[in-house]
Amino acid sequence: MDLLALADFNLVARHGGFGKAARAAGRSKATLSRRVTELEAALELRLFERGARNLKLTEEGRALHERTAALLTELDETAATIASGAEKPRGRLRISAPLLLSQTAMGKIAAGFALKYPEVRLEITTEDRAVDMIEEGYDLVIRVNPDPDETLVGRAFLHDRLVVVASPDLLRPAADIPAPGVVRGASNRQTWNVTASGGPATIRIEPVLALSSLIMVRDAVRAGVGVARLPISLVSHDLADGTLLHWGDIEGSEIALWALYPSRRLLSARVRAFLDFLKQVFPNGTPDELAGYIGR
Repeated sequence: MDLLALADFNLVARHGGFGKAARAAGRSKATLSRRVTELEAALELRLFERGARNLKLTEEGRALHERTAALLTELDETAATIASGAEKPRGRLRISAPLLLSQTAMGKIAAGFALKYPEVRLEITTEDRAVDMIEEGYDLVIRVNPDPDETLVGRAFLHDRLVVVASPDLLRPAADIPAPGVVRGASNRQTWNVTASGGPATIRIEPVLALSSLIMVRDAVRAGVGVARLPISLVSHDLADGTLLHWGDIEGSEIALWALYPSRRLLSARVRAFLDFLKQVFPNGTPDELAGYIGR
């Protein structure tokens, strides 16, 4: 396979058309069209559906683009590394991170990384949904308790757990009486099994607020409106100061944050650098380390 023709094909696929690709690369549109046509002839496959006004990848073209675009990028990086005589992180690093970590810590993490590696252009997108790393062009995703995926590998770099907390002004009711609750998501009556200093216990709640963000939940609990389940890293300063009280640990609520990347890809210098930086920031991966990084 002609690697130059393959590179031209990926260029056109990435930009969604010959004209856009030609302008972006400063190349001739006719040359790009010819090289893609030659690649199609060599593979005996149609890679694009050519309409009057648009260009669309065929199923075979999409598969070729997904499987070769990252590899070509890695070849370019390897060549640049060899030419410079050292493997130095550089280029764009795209990361998808969950909402809570982004709101509380990713700004500081990104700033520290940018100062240490000024030649890396870091881009972080906040989202809790599952993403297709190859299709959407991410180098790394950070997820909470991810489902097993044979196409991804990585490491857990932080651990946390859920605790039940409330304002000191909120009296704890008897076991058979529900407490007012602040919940994330569904607002139906709930029962929480906890482990407290006195042993296992059950807390019944009647939701009075249903909010979409754990930051919002924490702020509502601080205001004394109800009891809530929250990561201990998010409320550890409140517990230490006595502005919130600990009603117990939610049973089986261990949380692990994983940094994941595609298993079939070579690990680039910039991804390695970011993973090492996470290890530097959270050497033991404990909730206390995250709480210290979050601040008050």
